Amino acid sequence: MEYRALGRSNVQVSKICLGTMTWGQQNTEAEAHEQMDYALEQGINFFDTAELYAVPPRPENNGLTEVYIGSWFKKSKKREEVILATKIAGPRADLSFIRNHDLEYGKAQIHLALEGSLRRLQSDYIDLYQLHWPQRKTNTFGKLGYRHDPDDDWEDNCLEVLEIMDGLVKAGKIRYFGLSNETPWGLMHFIRLAEKHNLPVPVSVQNPYSLLNRSFEVGLAECAIRENCGLLAYSPLAFGLLSGKFHKKTDTPNNRINQFKGLSRYNGALSWTATEKYLALAEQHGLTLVEMALAFVTQQTFTTSNIIGATTMSQLKENIKTAELVLSDEVLAEIDRIQVEIPNPAP
Repeated sequence: MEYRALGRSNVQVSKICLGTMTWGQQNTEAEAHEQMDYALEQGINFFDTAELYAVPPRPENNGLTEVYIGSWFKKSKKREEVILATKIAGPRADLSFIRNHDLEYGKAQIHLALEGSLRRLQSDYIDLYQLHWPQRKTNTFGKLGYRHDPDDDWEDNCLEVLEIMDGLVKAGKIRYFGLSNETPWGLMHFIRLAEKHNLPVPVSVQNPYSLLNRSFEVGLAECAIRENCGLLAYSPLAFGLLSGKFHKKTDTPNNRINQFKGLSRYNGALSWTATEKYLALAEQHGLTLVEMALAFVTQQTFTTSNIIGATTMSQLKENIKTAELVLSDEVLAEIDRIQVEIPNPAP
């Protein structure tokens, strides 16, 4: 397993990160433990979770993912072998069951969220604490272009957030700070404020990136490289669409896209058409679509770690094995050709 620097820190994380959002919804506690055991055996030292998980979020499964990780830490005694990332949820209308729906990034709420995560995770500290999405209104979760809302009541509190993170670092509660679902403006704003005031600089940005969504390349890729704040890529298989199983008719009712019809981000007609083309390209070169899709994300120069998720052990093993692959220039050129034809169908 290859390890890469986590931003400007001295921490080395595996280029494959174990994603966890299905634990507590599609996966049991025992299955989660089995996945963590296997991932660690394969050299994966980086796990990512969130106070929001499991997904889709509901009152009855909220926080279960962190609970499962915590029980594994207690049982395995391997907390020190893992670089653990989690996230604080931001404002969203459908999350009234989280922190009494007070989801702004103020000091009281950040401390409340962090203490809740630490308790569930049975840990004294978090290695990477991330804002799950911006508090301001911007183009996240399926929105490709930015449309300014003059009625947005957000007041710039980024400096306050950085000061809070600095206090948590000094208290030993967190080691590093990161962003998620962020834009070029947001990333650079946090970085410049941190540098100006000698506060913790974000070491990573966790955004969607896949064959069906390469919007990160437009503005954030240059920021990530020049500012040494790499991508933690989520949904690299687009909720399983890029596994190829739906096009091969080997999917089941339990698969994510079939089970959760409300999660339509990766289920549009253009996404299906593009996936069909990527599937044909992969098979033409003797690859599975999973291999091609994951290797494409992992080998990008701006990627720090590729967050893979699985609901079965066979899927997990296949996903992790892609760490050995490097796509040829010929395959990359053909991928670019399809991207030009059908650009970013699932932002």
